[in-house]
Amino acid sequence: MKKVVLSSALLWLASMPAVANPDLPELPKFIDKMVTEHGFDQAELEQVFADVEVKDSILKAISRPAEKSKPWHEYRDIFLTGSRIEGGVEFWEQHKEALSQAEQTYGVPAEYIVAILGVETRYGGNVGGFRVIDALSTLAFRYPPRSPFFTSELEHFLILTREEQMSQLDPVGSYAGAMGLGQFMPSSYRAYAVDFDKDGQRDIWTNPTDAIGSIANYLAVHGWQPGESVVHRTQLDKALPDDISGKDLKPAFSREQLAVAGFSLDQLPAGKDKLSVIALTQKEGEEYWLGRQNFYAITRYNHSRMYAMAVYQLAQAIREQFGEL
Repeated sequence: MKKVVLSSALLWLASMPAVANPDLPELPKFIDKMVTEHGFDQAELEQVFADVEVKDSILKAISRPAEKSKPWHEYRDIFLTGSRIEGGVEFWEQHKEALSQAEQTYGVPAEYIVAILGVETRYGGNVGGFRVIDALSTLAFRYPPRSPFFTSELEHFLILTREEQMSQLDPVGSYAGAMGLGQFMPSSYRAYAVDFDKDGQRDIWTNPTDAIGSIANYLAVHGWQPGESVVHRTQLDKALPDDISGKDLKPAFSREQLAVAGFSLDQLPAGKDKLSVIALTQKEGEEYWLGRQNFYAITRYNHSRMYAMAVYQLAQAIREQFGEL
């Protein structure tokens, strides 16, 4: 009789759903949401998450991004290198047609598209080494400061894999879950990636043409102004006013306000648009730039003034070298 009872108990345990992953608190609630709101199969998701690995290296990486841990002169040296400039020129030569088409379609000059690809992945040479689902799950369930954001991105990722008929476990990306040649987060992939070569698939992983069109589309949607400049060097002949931090990204100051504050407007084209003040730390002290709407559009790709300036300066260097060929 005892054997029968034991066998029945084992059968009952075997019929119970497996715990998706004991390392991921709050996961059952997340799976419930995906099932009820998006029609996913619970058993399939539990099986997927049973294979997810929490990575301490991801948690360490997100706590010390270069934008926060390095001054501008060190951050700049990462991206403004001869090899990255030459790689950009080579990429431009290889994809001249797609870049020209993107410029005509979206109004974004080729050098900025190329520079973003250079900063993000070295033109596809380094798209990241973490499985996207590991990165997003680790940050969604084990990184409280930004849990809501990464939980939302995990949700988008699962929907994306279903929409694009992609594997949920195979894609790799950055420690933050950014994907493909242009390092789109899943929500950005769903919203802004385009099938630029019209082959029926939005592929920013292995298709440079789609990546080019997707980056241009992203910038255009986020306010890129065709034909306008990006940022201009300025001099400050007084102490930085209390109401100007040098860190705000969105243009908020008139030319009149900046002139009164002591900023030189000599290198700035005429106009009535608002401007941002960009402070960057060089070895000898702070340098100042005046950012226009197009600089702000670049910061929508990555919310960092140093990132946007690296893109700008790399774009100028690539354009100059490309023009000499």
